[in-house]
Amino acid sequence: MKYSIVFSSVLMLLALSACERSTVVTPATVVPVPVPVPGPAGPTGATGSTGATGYTGDTGATGNTGNTGNTGATGNTGNTGAAGERGKTGGDTVIVIPPSQP
Repeated sequence: MKYSIVFSSVLMLLALSACERSTVVTPATVVPVPVPVPGPAGPTGATGSTGATGYTGDTGATGNTGNTGNTGATGNTGNTGAAGERGKTGGDTVIVIPPSQP
């Protein structure tokens, strides 16, 4: 416990001593400077010559056409399935369906 208090005190002392102190700056007196007055505009300069035209680039070669793939053969037709058995006769059960509600 006693080391933690000493350690935190030293750390706080270092942190506070690292702060930059502000300095008071007094404003300098402003000296008026005369501004020159612009004169009349001069004559327009001559137009520059036109630059040379660049060379036209070569046309690229046409790409090759890809091969067409082969068409696969049509598969065989499947066999007809076996016929189902005849249904059996029902018993004495009666089913009553109630009328729907509007």
